[in-house]
Amino acid sequence: MSALTGDLILGWDVGGAHLKRAALAPDGTLLSVEMATCPLWQGLDKLDAAMAALSPAAGRSVVTMTGELTDLWPDRATGVAGLSKALAERLGADTLIYAGRAGFIPAADAPDHAGDVASANWHATAAALARMCGQGVLVDIGSTTTDIIRFAGAEVCFAGYTDAERMEAGELVYSGAARTPVMALAATLPFRGRQVPLMAEHFATTADVHRLTGELPEGADLHPAADGGEKTREASARRLLRMVGRDLGPCSLAEVEALAAFAAEVQLHRLQEALAQVLSTGGVAVDAPLVGAGVGRFLAARLAARTRRPYRDAGEILAADPALTTAAADCAPAVAVARLSFY
Repeated sequence: MSALTGDLILGWDVGGAHLKRAALAPDGTLLSVEMATCPLWQGLDKLDAAMAALSPAAGRSVVTMTGELTDLWPDRATGVAGLSKALAERLGADTLIYAGRAGFIPAADAPDHAGDVASANWHATAAALARMCGQGVLVDIGSTTTDIIRFAGAEVCFAGYTDAERMEAGELVYSGAARTPVMALAATLPFRGRQVPLMAEHFATTADVHRLTGELPEGADLHPAADGGEKTREASARRLLRMVGRDLGPCSLAEVEALAAFAAEVQLHRLQEALAQVLSTGGVAVDAPLVGAGVGRFLAARLAARTRRPYRDAGEILAADPALTTAAADCAPAVAVARLSFY
């Protein structure tokens, strides 16, 4: 992709594992969406490397973040202050930080609004969708977490704002399509007629599970595998079988595919429980659509079918160009925060 220059709006979603950027023209046209790995817990040099991996682009930056909660910092408030300062140094002193219910603020003011800034990317996506399509339930399933947020009357409806409050309300579930350790899905899984306890080891992730079910999208699994090995069906089978103390060879590929299918079902059931908890709060019509975002939104489509609700892809709402809809849905908070800067 060639360099983007001019009076652009650059929307950034600075996470603890990925960096996402959307570029909008002055008239609001979405021009590009990109994502790079950014293991921020390893140091700010990883942020620099992720930025360098993106195509050159110049413009005014607006930022939402979740990277402040990595253990690079001792607490979230320190992380907000440190990350906002680092971003202003790299993106320009005019960089604005999205503070959710407090709106956009200068990067220098972020420490005074740490509670609003921290992990507010879900609010950005829901707020943009609320303005663009009125009513629905955002189900943003990323590589690591799932956000389930109601919106109606062009407003975001939430029972909790902080991570702790949102986890209690079912609005934040630490279960994603790629990076979640399989041992976090369940205590046991069925295998050869028995409920087998899972080893408490980081042998396999949900990327392995969904690769074996055939549902993992291209580009959804950007970080190294649990064992640093290949990302093939056979390699995923070997990793997943380790969770039940088995090996490929003595066990067949068909057996491990069945194991993966059940693991995927367990994950989907957990997400459906959280969705039911959120929907029980009320505030949206029974026919309001589920709006799927994130690299794991194939699961959101299945949730819509199970709850008999219409399904809409966030990319089709956030991007007018069909060539950008997939990337826009994968990186919804980056596109959303850029769009919100026009309101």
